[in-house]
Amino acid sequence: MSTESIICDRIWRNARLATMAGTDLGLIEDGMVAARDGRILYAGAKAGAPALDAPDIIDCAGRWITPGLIDCHTHLVHAGNRAHEFELRLAGASYEEIARAGGGIISTVKATRAASEAELTASALPRLDALIGEGATTIEVKSGYGLNLANEIKMLRAARALERARPVSVRTTFLGAHALPSEYADNPDGYVELVCNTMLPAIAKAGLADAVDAFCETIGFSTAQVDRIFTAAKAHGLPVKLHAEQLSNSNSAALAAHYGALSADHLEYLDEPGVTAMAKAGTVAVLLPGAFYFVRETQLPPIAGLRRAGVPIAIATDCNPGSSPLTSLLLTMNMGATLFRLTVDECLAGVTREAARALGLLGETGTLEAGKACDLAIWDIERPAELVYRIGANPLHARVWRGQ
Repeated sequence: MSTESIICDRIWRNARLATMAGTDLGLIEDGMVAARDGRILYAGAKAGAPALDAPDIIDCAGRWITPGLIDCHTHLVHAGNRAHEFELRLAGASYEEIARAGGGIISTVKATRAASEAELTASALPRLDALIGEGATTIEVKSGYGLNLANEIKMLRAARALERARPVSVRTTFLGAHALPSEYADNPDGYVELVCNTMLPAIAKAGLADAVDAFCETIGFSTAQVDRIFTAAKAHGLPVKLHAEQLSNSNSAALAAHYGALSADHLEYLDEPGVTAMAKAGTVAVLLPGAFYFVRETQLPPIAGLRRAGVPIAIATDCNPGSSPLTSLLLTMNMGATLFRLTVDECLAGVTREAARALGLLGETGTLEAGKACDLAIWDIERPAELVYRIGANPLHARVWRGQ
């Protein structure tokens, strides 16, 4: 090695890059990536690189490198499944009818409460492995199937355990306000008080949550109740996110924006004032085409309005047992393009740069830029559009997490 060269741990050369830096794909034909101590030292054109050397130099043979993929909305930790409810929906029952009859989220709560922390972690690993196998390097995992302090903590600990079991970054979100547990069926405000005054303080003190979420809907929680929860979250220094405008318009996206929410998610029934509020606050729109597809929704999110207002758009699997049992970000991108008419650029940004923004991690990951975590996905493709175009194919050649 030359003594004049900057020494790295590893260099990937002879690659084509989609850096995702800026506002487009950031394409570079003859590119390279260099890493040291798990971080990107250089990512860009070979011609513009400083003198670099490393004990491990990998020839990518013209393959494409993107940032590692990011799934910014999942309910990956849960017990059981809801295949029977899928059969009911095929027979004509609506998601809301099933929920009001004691199915839906509450049925998963029963199974999750009965499972141990170790069992929850073990059952989530195959779902996580499917995402990792397609190049995911960062995932968000929500609680919300415990609905009491002990079981919400159990879920969040199980989610954190995934990070120890696999080479992946996990962000945890406390979703205590996901549904009313049966013991509070006639006392929703009492349950909100429990979330705000007992659950949230304990979870924040334990450092188990990176954000707080809620389900604002006619079968979930009102804007007034979410307002109380978000006030409590902010008091504990936790950023907020929101399941908003999925089944109806409750002006909840505007509420999320008022609190500077990292993201508002679903958004099929989002209106123009909500779009404007999100744009002003910098709140990311996280679209979930898997849920749209699975529950056979017909109301499209206002994509054109989001674009006009400059609202960042991310997409995610929404992996959950009831409305989106999806563990493929590649299929999510295809659904985003075919169902929502997102462009290739929007889909790829939606699972990298904008997904990182939706988790408050854009300074850490989501683009190929010096100083960021060296999280890469290396693909056997001829052009980036193939990642959105193909259905059921996985062209991942190699996945790199923290430079390894």
